[in-house]
Amino acid sequence: MANSKDIPFVPASQDMAEFTVKAIVLGAIMAVVLGAANAYVGMRAGLTVAATFPAAVVAMAVLRGFGGTVLEENIARTTASVGEALVAGAIFTIPAFVLSGAWDELRYIESTAIMLIGGVLGVLFVIVLRRTLVVEADLPFPEAIAASEIVKAGQGGQTGAKYLFGALGLASVWELFKNPVGINLIQDSTARFVSFGRSSIEILTGRFDYQGGALLTTPHASPMLMGVGYIVGTRISNVLFSGAVAGWLVLVPLALFLSPGLAGSLGEGDTWVDLANQVWLRQVRPFAVGAMIVAAFYTLYNLRGSLVAGIGKALKNIGMAGGGETLRTEIDLDLKKVFMAVGVASIATFLLYLHFTEAIRGALVLTVVMVIIGFLFAAVAGYLVALIGSSNNPISGLTLSALIIAAVLMVFLGLTDVHGVAGVLGVAGVVCCTAGIAGDMMQDLKVGHILGGTPWRMEIGEIIGVIFAAFVLALPLMALHRAYTIGSAALPAPQAGLMALMSQGIVTGEMAWPLVIAGMFFALALILIKAPAPMLIAVGMYLPFQSTAAIFVGGLIRWAFNKRADASGLPEAQKKAAENTGVLMSSGFIAGESLMAVVLALLVIGADFAPWLQSFRRLTFGLGASFWPSLIIYPVVLYLLAWFTLDVGRRGGAPSATMDV
Repeated sequence: MANSKDIPFVPASQDMAEFTVKAIVLGAIMAVVLGAANAYVGMRAGLTVAATFPAAVVAMAVLRGFGGTVLEENIARTTASVGEALVAGAIFTIPAFVLSGAWDELRYIESTAIMLIGGVLGVLFVIVLRRTLVVEADLPFPEAIAASEIVKAGQGGQTGAKYLFGALGLASVWELFKNPVGINLIQDSTARFVSFGRSSIEILTGRFDYQGGALLTTPHASPMLMGVGYIVGTRISNVLFSGAVAGWLVLVPLALFLSPGLAGSLGEGDTWVDLANQVWLRQVRPFAVGAMIVAAFYTLYNLRGSLVAGIGKALKNIGMAGGGETLRTEIDLDLKKVFMAVGVASIATFLLYLHFTEAIRGALVLTVVMVIIGFLFAAVAGYLVALIGSSNNPISGLTLSALIIAAVLMVFLGLTDVHGVAGVLGVAGVVCCTAGIAGDMMQDLKVGHILGGTPWRMEIGEIIGVIFAAFVLALPLMALHRAYTIGSAALPAPQAGLMALMSQGIVTGEMAWPLVIAGMFFALALILIKAPAPMLIAVGMYLPFQSTAAIFVGGLIRWAFNKRADASGLPEAQKKAAENTGVLMSSGFIAGESLMAVVLALLVIGADFAPWLQSFRRLTFGLGASFWPSLIIYPVVLYLLAWFTLDVGRRGGAPSATMDV
């Protein structure tokens, strides 16, 4: 039975406009916009940010001008949030096709097919699970509760949209002037190699000379990354930064010092900065991958009770969704049609895998594996979102499990060439999109359950959002790769790098195993000392230092905000209003910088056909990018997130809901 707190905001007996053209169109547009933004931030920072909150605010702000109802706002938010979830699955896996060598470039048709099949299956699987997890199970759904409270508060006139859009505009302009393909007047970080000098060490009968040093780098002057740090909080940003310290300030100097011969690889024009970056790229990153592998499975192990319970409950109650309900708030799409749609999607999956593997038996095996694992992991993802929120949904760990199973099967079937690698990544891509959509949709359905939305209408909205986003989001992915190169320091895509290395290493037998195994033992050491979040530490080692340092700065700003809020003496409701303002502004920073980066990337491609599209770059008047102007942004973001937000809270200018992100 539903909890008393889940009594619908809009009663089931009330007839109210809900599934309208304006709500669906707005939701579909937001799905693409928020998805494109998260594609950039996800490949840049290794983290994605839930789109439910900004989508809810934008839906309220826009539809209010058209006389929209709360249920129309709910449909728009539901349709919009799938963009972020779908692109999370895409960026964790699709770039791996390029990084592994299976593709020369990102391919539109195959990428779209992976997102379309995985996203639709995620929606279909969740329809089967909705009643079990949303209505009957007594689960907390922290982010769903927060989102629904924001929508309720927004009905009183407080949406906070001006803070979201103001921050978006500021970050967009800043990115325009610091992006290498924009009006590049600002260099957002700088680095300097500090030499340790020469040292002599006696080992047995020999005496050896060593040299080396450390590469010191400033954080990226990025409102987007600082906003990520603010949203995820001080603790998570600290843990992530500890990985950067271990990778860049421990392992890189150690590798340089213990390998005196590396200095001889410096060619004409090369510097110690170049050498340190290469050591991180070629040696530390495989080490970090090994740590991520163990950390991912350790994360799943810690969640074993929840996983087993979620799978068991899903299988036990599989027949309880749909059919026979009389209340509007309890009607799902017809279950028979859902299963027929799963069958059609399975056929499409087989054809996709046949294209990848060029082997009927391999494609058939991969299809069966994907459907079974996809449903189980959809149940798992939905259950975990109910417990810990979609921002903490470990879909990369679930995907890695599916990838390893598929890779072992490919080796068993003798498909050990590039086609086998492509098939394995195809399974990972579909499963990752399925799990991402399943977790997001479970949260959306819970918000709708609280607000009084109609499930079958929300489910159709999700399907429309998935289809629209799948056909569009491959384009910004391709543009980002063209402009910034996936796998580079500008766009490292850590999860995709992990998937590429694992699939290629298992299927073809080519892997830097000594480094990977050493990383595995490093993660084991972290586990033995009960280190917090070993996966985040490993990701911190994998990411460029500038990125994790900027996220760390955002975490420090959140710490400063918390300290000032505790000392302010404000009532709890005003503190929550201030906190929500900070989250909305951080979301604006993320959306503004990300979207401008995507727009500039698209202009790079467009300039091939119309060179005048990038004529604005001449506005630099021949001036080169300088580091010093980048220092301006730090006090600006600090003031906005730690001072201005409290002023807003005192005035009661933002929705006062708890946002457990």
